[in-house]
Amino acid sequence: MAWVYLFAAGAFEIIWAVCLKYAGGFTRPWPLALAVAAMAVSVALMALALRSIPVGTAYAVWMGVGMVGTALFGLVLFGEPATVLRLGCIGLIVAGILGLTLVG
Repeated sequence: MAWVYLFAAGAFEIIWAVCLKYAGGFTRPWPLALAVAAMAVSVALMALALRSIPVGTAYAVWMGVGMVGTALFGLVLFGEPATVLRLGCIGLIVAGILGLTLVG
């Protein structure tokens, strides 16, 4: 169950980052409120995952899921460039997440 908590925490990392972009530099209150709520849920789920997953592994996976998801949403929602180098770096992060999941 800890891994479910950890990947859910990563999903909430993605939500808060995307909402923060929509908040427009603190000018739109609803996306900002959603970002803050998603941050709280993400941290709470991470705390649950840390009951049985080593902190180094959990933190790396948590941030990796958040980074990859946010980068992909940036490509789709905000038209950020999908260069070969960018996609390759995302692939390296995914490889790291998979590796840590298998050994963690």
